[in-house]
Formats: sequence, C-alpha cells, structure tokens
Amino acid sequence: MDLVRWLRTQWDRAAAVACALIGLVSLILGWAGVSDATLPTEQIPYVASGGLFGIFALGVAGTLWISADLRDEWRKLEDIHADIRADLRAKAE
Repeated sequence: MDLVRWLRTQWDRAAAVACALIGLVSLILGWAGVSDATLPTEQIPYVASGGLFGIFALGVAGTLWISADLRDEWRKLEDIHADIRADLRAKAE
C-alpha cells in the first residue's frame, strides 16, 4: 500500500504513533536529566518538563488511537445497517 495514501486515511493512528514516540523520548530525556542531577532542586525542572510533557503526549496518543478504533467501529456498524436496510427493502418488494 502506498505510504502517503495510508497516512491520509489513517492520520489519527499515524499521529498517535508520533505522539507516543515524542512522549517516550521526552520521558527518557527527563529521566536522563534527573539521573545526572544530585539535588532535588536540580531534578524538579526535568520532572516538570520531561515527565509532564511525556505523560501528556502519551495521553494524546492513547486518545487518538481510541478515536481511530471508534471510527472503524462506526464504519462497520454503518455497513451492517446498510445491509439490513437493503434486506428489508428486498423483502418488502
């Protein structure tokens, strides 16, 4: 499948993967900064920036992925609904 076509149709999953990667990198960089700092006052900026941003990005990634799954389910339900309508019309005629 063409990558550009897949990215256009699955934009929310692609964005979810990108947000998850950004979040993981942010958490790793925050952890690396905290592990090098010895005083708690030096660790707080790393926790506040890397940790909170990483958790936020992972939350956005999860929300986007769930949204993509729900969109797929709605599409399946619409197909089922259309099939039922077609069957009912065929039986009525």
